[in-house]
Amino acid sequence: MPTGYVYHPLFAWHDTGTSAGLRPAEPLAGVQPGKHVEAADAKRRTHELIHACGLLRELVVIEPREATMTELLRVHTGDHVQHIKEQSERSGGDAGDGFSPVGRGSYDIARLAAGGLVELVTAVAKGELTRGYALTRPPGHHATADSGQGFCLFNSLAVAARHAQAELGLPRIAIVDWDAHHGNGTQSIFYTDPTVLTISLHQALSYPPNSGWIHEHGVRDGTGYALNVPLPAGSGHAAYLKAMRQVVLPALDRFKPDLILLAAGFDANAWDPMARQVLTADSYRTMTRLLVDAADRLCHGRLVAAHEGGYNPWYVPFCVLAFLEELSGHTTGIPDPYADVAAEYAAEPLLRHQDEVIQEATEFLKLIRPPTTASTSN
Repeated sequence: MPTGYVYHPLFAWHDTGTSAGLRPAEPLAGVQPGKHVEAADAKRRTHELIHACGLLRELVVIEPREATMTELLRVHTGDHVQHIKEQSERSGGDAGDGFSPVGRGSYDIARLAAGGLVELVTAVAKGELTRGYALTRPPGHHATADSGQGFCLFNSLAVAARHAQAELGLPRIAIVDWDAHHGNGTQSIFYTDPTVLTISLHQALSYPPNSGWIHEHGVRDGTGYALNVPLPAGSGHAAYLKAMRQVVLPALDRFKPDLILLAAGFDANAWDPMARQVLTADSYRTMTRLLVDAADRLCHGRLVAAHEGGYNPWYVPFCVLAFLEELSGHTTGIPDPYADVAAEYAAEPLLRHQDEVIQEATEFLKLIRPPTTASTSN
């Protein structure tokens, strides 16, 4: 079965303003004008590489459409949706935390990103596709029910998960997040919900501050259905692969999802300005293979990814290409041009302090309760 792909030029038109990294430009205070770190370059160059190398011909292009109000309100409060709309209709503003710029027209673009992912999940659920990847912008995994955060306006993955449950007959959803930053928004939305398992591999003590600790594992009925692996800064191929094999895959095996969603951030790469991890394109290729195999084993191959972070415009495209080749089963013959420089990172041994975090995270696997026969559609 083919692999779906979502992209639209409007995603590059989400305007994060004239900034110096994270801060708006303030020339009178010495903050020189420049680009916001969440600019379009990395994602636009990613799409261009996918197109130029011929991989796009092997994918089924899904045309995005704007998420409906019903779809958004399954996840977000009406006040939050209205706030984004009002900021977007004026000259722009912020989605809530001071670090999530809303440009003029961003409301419609964020709805397009969420709706594009919904369309992709729908095609997978109907059996028209087996897997899919949405190269969308703005990102979403930090957005909570009532606020934007961390460059995110609407939580597209959460919107797609609730759509799959409400409309597509897929009651158990697993959301794996390997972005370098904690998927706090997704976790908070489903923190009391035993039907959605959230798993976040991220850099400890990064973003958001004081978030994503191992002891955060859900509350009330959702106890056990949030799983966090806060890897130390400097973690690379060996640590992430150990975490995938010892925590993520066993968690999925216990939960037995009907659909696996992936928050596919690529900011844990070795040269990303927003994190201090050392993954390579080959790391993402290998992690993707593990998730594809898990989806084939557990939920008829249903695996859908949404692009989240990734801010290095010259390396992110090659990380995504390796991921998408593995996701789709098609190779392009385009090598990672930085592989020789990254070879030492990829060969990094698993260090004791990294392994200790992974071992501690495994202790929470027992809190995940397997479904009854009647509760799963597999």
